[in-house]
Amino acid sequence: MMAGYNAWANKRVYDAAASLTDSDYRADRGAFFKSVHGTLNHLLVTDRIWMRRFTGTGDAPTRLDAILFDDLSDLRAARRAEDQRIESYVAELDETRLNGLLRYCTISNPTDFEQPLASTLIHFFNHQTHHRGQVHALLTGLTGTAPSLDLIVF
Repeated sequence: MMAGYNAWANKRVYDAAASLTDSDYRADRGAFFKSVHGTLNHLLVTDRIWMRRFTGTGDAPTRLDAILFDDLSDLRAARRAEDQRIESYVAELDETRLNGLLRYCTISNPTDFEQPLASTLIHFFNHQTHHRGQVHALLTGLTGTAPSLDLIVF
């Protein structure tokens, strides 16, 4: 459910972001990753980092504030592909794998962790929700409106 919700919510946010002027899309509005552009890039960065941890494959940026794509349409295409990758990965999981341990090292303050995969997936999807909420607030501030992202609407 969360993988499907994640893709749905990302599509809604990207649809809204596409209606912004380029200057509004890139404006530093005081969010942790400054702008809609910076925050959407951060979400793709961290999803790629986590998917590399989960699967052992794919790109894994080394900076949480990396700008992977400067153009919104390129970023959106990469987001769609990553969401499909997430949905495919999650669909393959069973109870044994969910209860298995995941070992990884954090990026910004390198620390080794070992946690059940299920716990890291909760963090993974919650992180998306957290930063999408920031984009939602930025969109509301810029346009006066933003799409509903409530899980119940999904």
